Amino acid sequence: MTLTQLSTFIEIADTNNFTSAANKLGYAQSTVTMQIKQLEDELGCPVFDRLGKTVVLTPAGNRLLTYANRLLQLEREIHIEVPEAEEPSGVIKLGVSESLCYNRLPQYLMEYQDRYPKVDIRIQFITHDTFPELLKKGELDIVYTLNPLMEDENLKRLYKKPETLGFYVCPSHPLAKKRKVVEEDLDNIPLLLTSHNCSFRHMLLTDFEAKKIKANIILETSSKEVLKQFAINELGVAFMPDMAAEEEVRNKKLVKLAWKGADFPIFSQIYIHKDKYVNKAIDGFLELIAK
Repeated sequence: MTLTQLSTFIEIADTNNFTSAANKLGYAQSTVTMQIKQLEDELGCPVFDRLGKTVVLTPAGNRLLTYANRLLQLEREIHIEVPEAEEPSGVIKLGVSESLCYNRLPQYLMEYQDRYPKVDIRIQFITHDTFPELLKKGELDIVYTLNPLMEDENLKRLYKKPETLGFYVCPSHPLAKKRKVVEEDLDNIPLLLTSHNCSFRHMLLTDFEAKKIKANIILETSSKEVLKQFAINELGVAFMPDMAAEEEVRNKKLVKLAWKGADFPIFSQIYIHKDKYVNKAIDGFLELIAK
């Protein structure tokens, strides 16, 4: 069993297709097929069920996936930590909340690239309900997230900073000039919310339910850009992180409502697995965020 075989296995598990995996990895399909056959022969069991042009993981394949991700995570750490060099190098898999990409992460990444040009950061968008498992499995090395505080015995929080959520409308909206907006003012008002697995939406709807407010949700999406465009076009009240709407407020396309209702505490946070070593590459990223 080789790391190359495991890397190929992970790519096929991600794409559910031998041809797509081969194209992404730059291999001939016959090479990919041979690598998986050798892996299955060594393990003595199939790791994929072949269903026409689609493949799915077998129960054994699902068990292997966790170990394969851990081994490749260790390989990334070896490349960063073992060489005797002052400057870190290698690959970091970073999970990040989409909201943090509007005005923060791009600048951090540019500065990081200047400081550590030999480190390759590979980014994956995450949600609050999926990232803990991705860290536990080793599919991510570090997570930069925007969420309520989370306590998990398998995770270690390296950083937290209070952030804010807000309600946004176009300047002509009836609520835009109101000096005080509370839950009752949003009763049956068209709402533009994040998707059903988002913690922001859950916090708001829990508050509405407690106060017996009818939530008239006309749009739910993971895209903050879509939320903003709908609000700009007078289609409802968008509820989202303040950092995601800074440019639109500055350009007077959106107005933040004078919210005096319940608090919705959220934080930008950095997590790693509790057993993960904070190497120079991760420490450098943490230093940039925390400055």
